Amino acid sequence: MTVRATWNGTVLAEGDDSVVVEGNHYLPPQDVRDEYFEAGGTQTACPWKGAASYRSVVGGARNDDSAWYCPDPKDAAEESAHWVAFWEGVTVEQVA
Repeated sequence: MTVRATWNGTVLAEGDDSVVVEGNHYLPPQDVRDEYFEAGGTQTACPWKGAASYRSVVGGARNDDSAWYCPDPKDAAEESAHWVAFWEGVTVEQVA
């Protein structure tokens, strides 16, 4: 199944390999179009996933901290290490 993440009509990420964690599709780094992102300043902590770092969509309309990933997750979330999930208005849908 192909999963696509879009913001204001721009495809931010798309790929056939996603992992669903707590209802969010995580896509591998190679499926994310880095040219649309910059590092965000936010970090959060989850008791079972570990620390999350955020990225902001840039170019066109900016969307701060709308993507996140866990660079060093705890064992329970190891399958999504470095993979990226989206929120804050980014549309994530299955397209095939």
